[in-house]
Amino acid sequence: MNQTGASQKAIIINKEGEILTIFRTETAPTRPNTWDLPGGDLEFGENAQESMAREIFEETGLRVEGLRPYDIESKVNEQGDFWITIAYLAYTIESDSVVLSSEHNKYMWVSISKFLEINTSPRAEKFIQSLLSLYPRPRIKD
Repeated sequence: MNQTGASQKAIIINKEGEILTIFRTETAPTRPNTWDLPGGDLEFGENAQESMAREIFEETGLRVEGLRPYDIESKVNEQGDFWITIAYLAYTIESDSVVLSSEHNKYMWVSISKFLEINTSPRAEKFIQSLLSLYPRPRIKD
C-alpha cells in the first residue's frame, strides 16, 4: 500500500556565511556514504518547526535562530510512496562547533559552490539552488 510521509531538511548558516553539511554513515538506511543536510522525518502530530529544531540539535548539537521554511518538494519515491519535504533556513546562535549523532560521522562548513561539488542528493542540491533565488538573499558565501 502506498503511503504519504513528510520530512524536513535545514540549511544552517554560520557567521562566516558557510553552510553545514553532514556525512551519512555506511549503515544509514538511505543514501549511505553521502553528504546531506540536517533533518529527519516529521512524525504524526508533531509541530513542524519544533520538530526541525529538535532534529538539528539531535544531529549536530547546534542551537539555531531564525528557523523558517523557505521551500518544499513533493515526489513519489522508488517504492511508490508520496513524500513531502520542507526546507528550512537557520543561523547558528553562538557557536558553530558541531557534535554529531551516531547517524553521521563527519561534517564540514562549506561555501555554496563547494556544496554543489560534493556527493549529495538531488533534493539537497535543489534546496541549495532555491536558497540562491531568495530575495533578500541570506548571508551566504558563494
